Amino acid sequence: MNWQNYIHSDPNILIGKPVVKGTRISVEFLLNLFASGWSEAEVLENYPSLTSESIRAVFAFTAECMRDELLYTTIPFSEAS
Repeated sequence: MNWQNYIHSDPNILIGKPVVKGTRISVEFLLNLFASGWSEAEVLENYPSLTSESIRAVFAFTAECMRDELLYTTIPFSEAS
């Protein structure tokens, strides 16, 4: 998937956080919804400007960031247990 068709960053929108194009819905916000247990159907119902493709783009974007090591935060082993 070419996530660049769906995700972009603009310093004038949410201080440059990556968002779904045409919205002010950030990648971070959507990931938090899914981490909280929301389903794709719930997200689409509550945010009708999104599509299944834009949601997949959020995950593709995040996967690429992880692959490029842009999101790693080091947690000391003692805190992770």
